[in-house]
Amino acid sequence: MKLTADLHAHTRYSDGHCTVDEQAARAKELGLAAFALTEHGYSHLVFGLKRKERARYTHEIEEAEKKYGVKILVGIEENILGREGTSELGIEDYANFDLYLAGFHVMSSHESWRDWRNGWRGYLSYNMGLHLKGRIVKDQTQGYINTVKKNPVDMLTHINFQCFADALEVAKCCADYGTYVEISGKKTHFTDEELCDIVQKTSARFLVNSDAHSPKRLGDIALAKEQIERVGVPLERIDNIDGRMPVLRLAEYKKRNL
Repeated sequence: MKLTADLHAHTRYSDGHCTVDEQAARAKELGLAAFALTEHGYSHLVFGLKRKERARYTHEIEEAEKKYGVKILVGIEENILGREGTSELGIEDYANFDLYLAGFHVMSSHESWRDWRNGWRGYLSYNMGLHLKGRIVKDQTQGYINTVKKNPVDMLTHINFQCFADALEVAKCCADYGTYVEISGKKTHFTDEELCDIVQKTSARFLVNSDAHSPKRLGDIALAKEQIERVGVPLERIDNIDGRMPVLRLAEYKKRNL
């Protein structure tokens, strides 16, 4: 299993510890055909990409791509704001990005007090080793599903990391809408049983990424590879390895509508 493109990484434009140039230099060193920089979305209250910095962010990516000869996708990791799937990334923003990721992040604005409370309850319970059930699982499952239905999301990031949802139902929706399910090389976010169910009971396709916040972690998918081998995820269902590149929803949306 050889990584073709690492499609989830950060720089100092959000919560990374490096520059665009440093990540690009590392990508060239690794021999990646492509990689994506995917800063946290505008609605993140602490580490979000600032709208006023977006043009500079894009310019630095374009310059690094020319300098190192590695394809760099301009991405964003937008925040799921609640049950309704509303996104702060609007249609008017789509032209500025090549890749649209989405995930739950507790330090972001929320659609309602209930969504804000769910986010913090999930975060605290997860980090205390507790497993929540009931309404919060239903709400966060709906948050994932409605985000996929309402927005041309290319990939959901680290599903169920610091939150609680029905991973199988989320993956079914991803399969229906052509959104990829991430297997993260940074943190184990599925149980083996959850991932096995997704493989066996859905046609969802996967991307495996590092979620690198520094150059030394770019391309590091060892943790994900261990789980993929343990569970028996078919490699032909992972679309950014062994020379393959994914078909992206956002790109298809822009072709049809922009």
